[in-house]
Amino acid sequence: MPAQEVLILALTKMKSGICTAGFTAERAPVTGLRWVRPTREFGTVLPEDMMDTEGRLVQCGDVVTLRLVAPRPDPPHVEDWVTDFIHHRPCWLRRLEGEKRASFFAEHLDQAPEHVLIDHTRSLCLVQPEQVWAYFSFDKYSGKYQTRMRFTLPGEVQCSRAMQPRGVTVTDLKWRALGRQWLAQQQSAVLDLEHDTLLQHLNAEALYLTVGLSRQWQGEYWPLVHAVHVIPDYAATIDLEAL
Repeated sequence: MPAQEVLILALTKMKSGICTAGFTAERAPVTGLRWVRPTREFGTVLPEDMMDTEGRLVQCGDVVTLRLVAPRPDPPHVEDWVTDFIHHRPCWLRRLEGEKRASFFAEHLDQAPEHVLIDHTRSLCLVQPEQVWAYFSFDKYSGKYQTRMRFTLPGEVQCSRAMQPRGVTVTDLKWRALGRQWLAQQQSAVLDLEHDTLLQHLNAEALYLTVGLSRQWQGEYWPLVHAVHVIPDYAATIDLEAL
């Protein structure tokens, strides 16, 4: 298959590497555009796999070309595609910015997030939460760093784990970098931000989430916030030595 344009909407931390996902230009009835999750033939995607020909780590909001070789659905991860990262490096084309960015997210919300959050028939959705709570913590003795989020969605469809007191894990590399930055600025080990305070910190007019499902662990597929998309965008530098 020829290289395809992919709008990156997730770049996340995994135990042994990273994970990425995004939209192709192909239309899809429920999600607007077709989700893909680029994977390796063997092993985990690594940060260097998502570096373009200039050695720059691809970011959420970037449009890049990827050589998607073949679908390899692994329900509920039906979006998985084996990708050739070795012979065809990601090629950066452009970035989704400004008014185009704001209108894109508003126009491409998932029309059936229950497929992901409840039915587990697929594993990626783009949603706009109604309320959000964010939590960051760093234990200097153990070196354990956590980013978590609680959120509610408009309407009847909800992510039950995201509504619990601990919320769900945020694996977004850029969001994790932002949390480290905020903790350092406030010289604090814990930062707990309610909805209005969080939006003020971000200077946000709107906020969207890429929500996905983990691989099976302890017999379950756990919901994760794979990306936090803020309008207007926020700045944070990803340190590959401290994901």
